[in-house]
Amino acid sequence: MSTHGTRQWRRAVSLFTAAVSVAAAALAATSAPAAAASAPGAPGADAYWNEPSVQGFADAVSGNATASKVWYTVGDGELENAFYPRPDNPDTFGLQYYVTDGSTFTGDEVSDTSHAIALADPTSLEWTQTNTAKNGAYTITKTYVADPARSVILVKTTFDNLSSSPLSLYAQYDPALGNDGMGNTGGTDSSSGDLTASGNGVASALAASTGFTQTSTGYAGTSGDGAQELTASHQITTAGQSAATAGHITQTARIPVASGGTTTFTLALAFDTSQSAAVSAATASLNAGFPAAESAFRSGWHSWQSGLNAPPSSVTGDAKLKEQYEVSLMEVKADEDKTYTGGFVAAPVTPWGASVSADSAGQHGYHLVWTRDEYQMATALLAAGDSTDANDALNYIFQYEETSTGYVKQNSWLDGTQEWGGVQEDQVAFPIVLAYQLGRSDAATWSKVQLLADYLVANGPATGEERWEENGGYSPSTMAAEVAGLVCAANIATANGATAKATTYLAKADSIQAAVDTDTYTTTGSLAGGSYYVRITPNGNPNNGDTVNIANGGGSYDERSIVDAGFLEVSRLGVKPADSSQITNSLAAVDATIKTTIPGEGTYWGRYNHDGYGETSTGGDYTGQGIGRVWPVLSGERGEYDVQTGDTTDAKSMLSSMADAANDGYQISEQIWPTVSADGFTQGKPDNSATPLMWAMAQYVRLAIDISAGRTVETPAIVAQRYANGNPTAQVAVTFDENATTTWGQNVYVVGSIPALGDWNTGAAVPLSSAGYPVWSGTVSLPANTSFQYKYIKKNPDGSITWESDPNRSYTTGASGSVTLNDSWR
Repeated sequence: MSTHGTRQWRRAVSLFTAAVSVAAAALAATSAPAAAASAPGAPGADAYWNEPSVQGFADAVSGNATASKVWYTVGDGELENAFYPRPDNPDTFGLQYYVTDGSTFTGDEVSDTSHAIALADPTSLEWTQTNTAKNGAYTITKTYVADPARSVILVKTTFDNLSSSPLSLYAQYDPALGNDGMGNTGGTDSSSGDLTASGNGVASALAASTGFTQTSTGYAGTSGDGAQELTASHQITTAGQSAATAGHITQTARIPVASGGTTTFTLALAFDTSQSAAVSAATASLNAGFPAAESAFRSGWHSWQSGLNAPPSSVTGDAKLKEQYEVSLMEVKADEDKTYTGGFVAAPVTPWGASVSADSAGQHGYHLVWTRDEYQMATALLAAGDSTDANDALNYIFQYEETSTGYVKQNSWLDGTQEWGGVQEDQVAFPIVLAYQLGRSDAATWSKVQLLADYLVANGPATGEERWEENGGYSPSTMAAEVAGLVCAANIATANGATAKATTYLAKADSIQAAVDTDTYTTTGSLAGGSYYVRITPNGNPNNGDTVNIANGGGSYDERSIVDAGFLEVSRLGVKPADSSQITNSLAAVDATIKTTIPGEGTYWGRYNHDGYGETSTGGDYTGQGIGRVWPVLSGERGEYDVQTGDTTDAKSMLSSMADAANDGYQISEQIWPTVSADGFTQGKPDNSATPLMWAMAQYVRLAIDISAGRTVETPAIVAQRYANGNPTAQVAVTFDENATTTWGQNVYVVGSIPALGDWNTGAAVPLSSAGYPVWSGTVSLPANTSFQYKYIKKNPDGSITWESDPNRSYTTGASGSVTLNDSWR
């Protein structure tokens, strides 16, 4: 037996009998050509990303997860895309099986089987695909895990031959290494028999626990393409063929299966920086066995979940809603990078990818970081009890997205390399809000927050682009974020003794809060009563009829005729009460204009009227001009508004609308098909935009938690308190003078029951100055006519906290002016 055959025997873990395994090894030894032939037709057919049907997304999150830098999506019956070494670097077009009887038919999993998807373990992202041949000849069941110890995807495969004749099974793998479909070379490794490929600094190895009996590498769409050969002649005649010229390559391998009945084996797809390292990783994973990797994979997910809050009561009574919650939360976590900790890409997909060229490196789809999307994911994780990843997200933004001027990049690759150059003021503000929500007021955080807040003061309220990244001007959603960011920045400034900065930030916040109505609320509109927030006004005059040009071929219109639901940010971020007439009037306008109810599914909204970002009128892929459809994430935002108004029934309806919009793998998409089923789409289910959109997955998690909490947990309390009456609450300057002796390194703080005093969070306590020692002093602006409790604490050099003795101190502010509270440590 050859060295190759011996090695494959050592790796065999299938259910073959020994006789079948020996026969397969012998066949492999005798059929290998003496020298690899060169594949014809380089560089092959044009390459396109093909990601519209994602039903599952996963990676490994065990304690050694940094050893496994591989992510993957599954859907349409196959492994669709793998990412290595970061989730912004796709490396495959797909991996599926072909089946043939050798003479009359060849079927592939994507086109010739019906597909089912399920979780093998409901509390980990272990996906199982079951593909049943439409001709009834076979079924293929595949379960996927990422090996937590290596960058290897393992696919436990059970092939059931349901026909009366022997069938042959082939693995068909399409590399796109290093985010480039035209830059790959490949062949068969001479020692292992694995299929290997390289491109753009990434290498892959495809191996099987049974070994392969034939291998071939060709160029896509040519006579040497294994898929073309199998379809045309039901066999591979180019065994051992290699592709040495960079191009769009395909790799095909025959897997020995029993002549009838059931065969089970494991396929391994490994990634590394060299072919030899990838082969070694594949070998190690197969030798360790699928059960070991599966156990470690599940254990990692279970360990992470054990540190979270229990699923909220809003979903625990409904199996579908609960599973949607679990999957949404796990996939948000899975989206995090392992090289740049805390970096989350917007989605592991390219919208309408089948029409997006992959002929050269650099296409990104949604494989980039947008700070706004990262904020949505971080707040969902924080609400679910994962403060570690939420803090990591903020640290990542500070390090890689924020610049030295306070400008935040529109988007970037995970290493911080900027892609687009637009200015979006909400992305400047959201990190400040997140810092406040995390209770971070340390000096390092303050230095970053100060840059952001100063940028908002200098440049707001107008924004280069609003939340939809298409138009500049005055947007209620952006202005709400600016107000919230500045109020939170003032709180952090006060905690760092920067009272002058705090005063500046609050003054700017108040001016923008007042301008939300004057700059963006029309009273001369043509929709629903004529008074409502417009989507955006170019010049801050919502009544003069300025022209707004809609992106993506949408046309040009009077600013007063275009609405979106972004104004809900005004209440969600605490800038105005939810029952404000401006908000309720605006709800009527958007409901009359961009609301869609799908029978049996739910209620949804488009981004704005005349939107051109979506498929064409006949369902063709968006390539620069189309028709925007409805977004499930907007149902979640409406649900959060319902929570604020106490309408729990409608909030639950919005939660169900989001869940009903998901596909069979619980993936909530960017857009769904709203009209009757047609053009290959199902009404109320994902179209070919981004599926999943991580913003939508995060929104589902947060809404579920909000419903159970009876409040929007993301709303910054200090903002809501300041504008509780619709306008800035009158403030009283309260000076806290505390007579307290301390030891070297101790410092005195005041903390209390209201947001301005940290809501009893010692991390957000207000520091007092020791300039008049032993009297420690500090002045804080507190809401007028407000009762609160407070205490003094000492922060010790080792980080511990010493509280003064009970009971809590109490005070009620007056209507205006200033006051000094003279206290002594007790």
